[in-house]
Amino acid sequence: MKAYSLDFRQKILDTYLQGGISQRQLAKRFCVSLSFVEKLLKQYKETQSIAPKLRTKQTSTKLNLEQLNILQEIVEAKNDATLSEIRLIIEEKTGIIIGISTVDRMLRKMKIPRKNMTLFGESN
Repeated sequence: MKAYSLDFRQKILDTYLQGGISQRQLAKRFCVSLSFVEKLLKQYKETQSIAPKLRTKQTSTKLNLEQLNILQEIVEAKNDATLSEIRLIIEEKTGIIIGISTVDRMLRKMKIPRKNMTLFGESN
């Protein structure tokens, strides 16, 4: 969703600064959420600016191409390994410490299927 324009933000601020209107009424009058009005006024009080904040870029992947290849080799060699086991093997081979959720994300991103594991294992 795009940020509200600067002139629209300024109208909201000017109306609030004139007084006599609550934040809730202000939100209703301009058809915006109360949380937007609260954030706008807080930002103005802290920075004297009503400009939309810049969006941050997503962080790059934790593993480079070589490390992703190692991950793929690990899964191919030991396809029944848990995410925790895969994480430990990656740490041993590369020296890089990553979280279990990162391992899961990387496997999904690489579209590497994993063996379905039951909670209690197979019972014969």
